[in-house]
Amino acid sequence: MRKTKIVCTLGPASNNEKVIHSLICAGMDVARFNFSHGTHESHLATYKTIDRIRRDLNLPTATLLDTKGPEIRLGKFKEGKAFLKKGNAFTLSTKEILGDENMASITFPGLVNDVKPGNTLLLADGLIELKVVKVNPWDITCEIMNDGPISDHKGVNVPGVRLSMPYLSEKDRSDIIFGVENDFDFIAASFTRCAQDILEIRQLLDEQGCHTIKIIAKIENLEGVQNIDEILRVSDGIMVARGDMGVEVPLEDVPVFQKVLIKKAYNAGKMVITATQMLESMMHNPRPTRAEAADVANAIYDGTSAIMLSGETAAGQFPVEAVKTMAAIAQRTENDIDYRKRFFSRSGDNLPDVTNAISHATCTTAYDLGAKAIITVTWSGTTARMLSKYRPDIPVLACTHLDQTYRQLSLSWGVTPLKSQVKDDTDELFSHAVEVVKNAGYVQDGDIVVITAGIPLGVTGTTNMLKVHVVGDILVSGQGVNKKSSIGRVCVAHSEEEALENFVDGDILVIPQTSNNLLPILKKASGIVTETGGFNSHAAIVGLALDIPVVVGATNATSILKSSTQVEIDAERGIVSNAKSK
Repeated sequence: MRKTKIVCTLGPASNNEKVIHSLICAGMDVARFNFSHGTHESHLATYKTIDRIRRDLNLPTATLLDTKGPEIRLGKFKEGKAFLKKGNAFTLSTKEILGDENMASITFPGLVNDVKPGNTLLLADGLIELKVVKVNPWDITCEIMNDGPISDHKGVNVPGVRLSMPYLSEKDRSDIIFGVENDFDFIAASFTRCAQDILEIRQLLDEQGCHTIKIIAKIENLEGVQNIDEILRVSDGIMVARGDMGVEVPLEDVPVFQKVLIKKAYNAGKMVITATQMLESMMHNPRPTRAEAADVANAIYDGTSAIMLSGETAAGQFPVEAVKTMAAIAQRTENDIDYRKRFFSRSGDNLPDVTNAISHATCTTAYDLGAKAIITVTWSGTTARMLSKYRPDIPVLACTHLDQTYRQLSLSWGVTPLKSQVKDDTDELFSHAVEVVKNAGYVQDGDIVVITAGIPLGVTGTTNMLKVHVVGDILVSGQGVNKKSSIGRVCVAHSEEEALENFVDGDILVIPQTSNNLLPILKKASGIVTETGGFNSHAAIVGLALDIPVVVGATNATSILKSSTQVEIDAERGIVSNAKSK
């Protein structure tokens, strides 16, 4: 199973039912809605389409609302565009005017108070550089540093300048409330500068009575990078938004910052999305460049939780192919990583709380026992996300009855969300969770799983329980002598005489203990189960000599098992289970 999650941006190339269905089937885990474009009506129509398809497919595809953020843009131009020439003057005006090659309006009048002569301004994602020459209360006069075209509503970046504009605009507030009302799973907070920006969003959510939407802080400028520790503390995850970051900071710093940000989020146990231009050439070509393939792989080697497609799926010619390509690169890269070695060589982790300690112990136990899966029963998803922090290559199967938690876990590395039912009794809930996982085809009878959860159930952040469980209709258990297994008819004998009388070639002999008197039939048995224990017992030695499965020390085996029934004996796990359930 692919563990790194895929986020896809929806847009003109992908906001119809057929393409969305194909994107989900190709591997889209989270659908990103870019609220810098579109209307509430258009976004709602797309959301309803996704909701209908994910229900039909029974998949937990999540939705992410990406805010416009505190950005500055140019106004409109007389001809819709203009061409700026190096060396000429260009004025940014606080007045609403139609722009030309000499002047344009800006959406944030307060910029005149934030910049000073000598500051650099970048237009259109950095394609045009301006140098501030003079500032007055109404406009900013700049020198054009290079030729280039400009058009309506292009962005204005001011690297290295702390802007005085409020973090949440009225549009962002309206969009976030829309997200709450329509059950979005994540908010991606654009241009996050510090912890206070995230806390403003949390306050707005609190005013709306919403405490379940997860907040992803988009790190897009130097201030966000510098304040990453405090941002991680108050957010649920981050996005390494390399597009605007590449405009705001020197280009050569972007790969360095990417690695630093991924590592910090990884160590904090927070989700991290690596975004922008990952497969950019696939907007026009059916195959990516080799450099793009390496870019995706390197983010996965670094430990990113998710990788994101932007224009590739929003406006590209090959949206579905881009997802398939990204999924294939991710799967191949993951196959090359020794996650077990990484886990046991990981150092410097602090385990300051019970949840961390239990999650770490769960992964350790699962590795030591060769568990088929880790099962977590969760309400909020906290337990599953903490397990994800340790990047186990053992499947993490998260059972929850809450729809939003079910969807939100689609963004957590290595976590497979499954829908379960509410149970009042802890043992009943765990049995139900194992049954859900088994019915989904992830485990089968005889598999070892490690279960973790928080007790009492339903209290967020109380992961404090670890349980080792053997899946299936286990009839008896004891000590397995070798790694053999077989299926056969049971012959229960309480004495040697009874065994010699009733045994049929190929039977699994169940008896209190064996001796040399039984060697003639033991040589024809497909397995041996004894109530007497010990690896040096007669049955254990015979089993090793004959290379047949043997379970010793199986308490009350002669009472529990019934003659003529079909069972499976699994010496590797030391169990005898009902063969009919296989």
